[in-house]
Amino acid sequence: MPFPLMARVRQHFDRPVVEDVHAETMHQLSRLDLQQRIQPGARIAITVGSRGVANIAKITRAVVQHLRSLGADPFIVPAMGSHGGATAEGQRALIADYGVTEEFVGAEIRSSMETVIVAETTQGIPVHFDRNAFEADGVIVMGRVKPHTMFVGDIESGLHKMMLIGLGKTNGAKVYHKAIKNYSFETIIRAVAKEVLERCKVIAGVAIVENAYDETALIEAVAPEDFYEREKALLKQSIAWLPRLPFRDVDLMIIDQIGKNISGTGMDTNVVGRKFNDHVSTERDNADCKRIFVRSLTPETHGNACGIGLAEFTTKRLVDKIDFEYTRVNCIISGHATAGMIPLTYETDKAAIEDALMTIGMTEPEDARVMQIKDTLHVDELLISEPYLRDLKDPPFEILSPPVPMQFDGNGHLADIDSP
Repeated sequence: MPFPLMARVRQHFDRPVVEDVHAETMHQLSRLDLQQRIQPGARIAITVGSRGVANIAKITRAVVQHLRSLGADPFIVPAMGSHGGATAEGQRALIADYGVTEEFVGAEIRSSMETVIVAETTQGIPVHFDRNAFEADGVIVMGRVKPHTMFVGDIESGLHKMMLIGLGKTNGAKVYHKAIKNYSFETIIRAVAKEVLERCKVIAGVAIVENAYDETALIEAVAPEDFYEREKALLKQSIAWLPRLPFRDVDLMIIDQIGKNISGTGMDTNVVGRKFNDHVSTERDNADCKRIFVRSLTPETHGNACGIGLAEFTTKRLVDKIDFEYTRVNCIISGHATAGMIPLTYETDKAAIEDALMTIGMTEPEDARVMQIKDTLHVDELLISEPYLRDLKDPPFEILSPPVPMQFDGNGHLADIDSP
C-alpha cells in the first residue's frame, strides 16, 4: 500500500514562561499574608496530584519552604482520586516519578486512601476528604488549571477538582463520578466545594497554568474565598494558551505515546477531539480525527492505559505494557468504562497504518491527511502528510523538512517523532 509522504513542521504558539518558579511561588504566597491564618507549629497539608505538571517538584518545595518560614510544619498529601492503582503505595510512587520526594521537597509524604465524610450536600452527596488532610491544621490546594477532557463549564480541571476528586481519594471519586449521571458537573463542583471550604480548613490555593510547550506560564496563590472567580478566569487563560493542531480535519492521527501524566484520558481530547464522544468528533471539538493509532504508553503512567479506548488501532507492545488492574480501577471509578477498551492490536506499526488507511472512506491512502505527534502535550513539532501542503500558499507553521516517505525500521515500526 502506498503511504502519504510526511513533512516535519513546527508551530509557533504564545510562550509566556515563569523564569524562576521557586521565587515566583514564594512571591505569590507572600501576597496572601498566611501568617494571619497559620499558628507556629501548625501542621499544613499540601496537595500533589498525578498529572505531569511542569516543575511540580520545585513548586512544591517552594511552598514547603514558605510554610517553614512561617513556623509551620508542612507535609505532602498525594491527591489523585483512584490513580496509582487506588493504593497509598502507588500514589506515593506516582509523585516520586515527578521528583516529589521527601528528600527533595523537605517534607514528609503522608499517603493514605482513608477518607472521612465531612458533610452531605443538599443533593444528598456525601463529601469525602483525605483523613490526613482533614486532621491537619490547614490545607493548601495545588493544581494545574486547564480544560477538562470530558466536561465543560466555568470550572473544569484545577483547584476545585483537586478538592473534590484529589482529596476525595477513591471513595470520593466513586461518589462524584456516580453523581455526574444525575447532576451537572457544575452543580457537583459548587455543592461539594462549598462544604470543603467551610469544613476542611483550606487556607490557600496555588493555581498553575501552562503554555502550549508544557512549560510553567503562570503561578498564582489564591485565597479560599476567591477560588471560584479566579479559577474561572484562569481557565479562560489556559484555553487561550492551549496547544492546537494546525488543521482540524485528520484522516489518521498517529500518537507516539499516551499516559496519565499526559492527560486524564491518556490523550487530551481538547487537542485531538472526542471530548463528547469516544470515537466521533462533534462541532464543539477542536479537531476531527477520523481514526487514531496509539503506539505506546509513557513510563510515568505505570501501565495505566486509561484512554486507549478512544483509539481504533494500537500495537501489541503497548498492550503488553498495560497494567490491567490499574486501568480497570481507574476506568470504573471514573465512570468511563469504554476508556479502557482495547483497540485492534498489531504486531507492527506498518500493519496498523495500512489497516487504518483502509477505513477512512474514498480517500486514497497516498492522499490521506495524516499527522504524527509525540503526545498531546507536545504538538509544536509534528509530522503532517503532503496533502496538507498542496495549494497552501501561506502555511501557519514553519516547514522544517520536505515531504519524505514514512520511516520504518526493519521490524516494521515507525520512527518516533523525536528520534534524531
